[in-house]
Amino acid sequence: MPNKAIFFDRDGTLNVDVHYLHEPADFVWVEGAIEAIRWANEHGYLVIVITNQSGIARGYYDEAAVHRLHDWMNAELARQGAHIDAFYYCPHHPAGRVPAYTRVCDCRKPAPGMLLRAMAEHEIDPAASLMIGDAASDVTAAKQAGVRGVRYVGGSLADCVREALASAQQEEGADR
Repeated sequence: MPNKAIFFDRDGTLNVDVHYLHEPADFVWVEGAIEAIRWANEHGYLVIVITNQSGIARGYYDEAAVHRLHDWMNAELARQGAHIDAFYYCPHHPAGRVPAYTRVCDCRKPAPGMLLRAMAEHEIDPAASLMIGDAASDVTAAKQAGVRGVRYVGGSLADCVREALASAQQEEGADR
């Protein structure tokens, strides 16, 4: 049976957006983020982060810094009874300074590559899943991957998740 997932953008959705975040000391959870992740865990959703990390291509930090931050996030979540199942990040940017990462790719949102890869690797049903992000590119990537996209505009992320899922269930019921 396929899995269901809630995909989250990282910067501006799970954490307060500070440009080129890569240090745990600079990380601040948005209101309701930990609660949203824990709620998703408790309700059988895989929690997967989908994030553009152009700071790698720009030479501001390396992939190891991204992994350290993601490990730190999961350690913080574990103390709160929650976890993120997987992280997917795009290190590319067409205007980067690091040649290995300077290119147009199919993973940088709004392209759907990270979502498609996550769905294949985790056997996720796109129709039973949701992508939440603060940018239009998050919603566009979701749509291109066949996933319902929801724009997070602030306030409690936990409320945003619950309201989005309730709305999806109402729409599904109306279609029957």
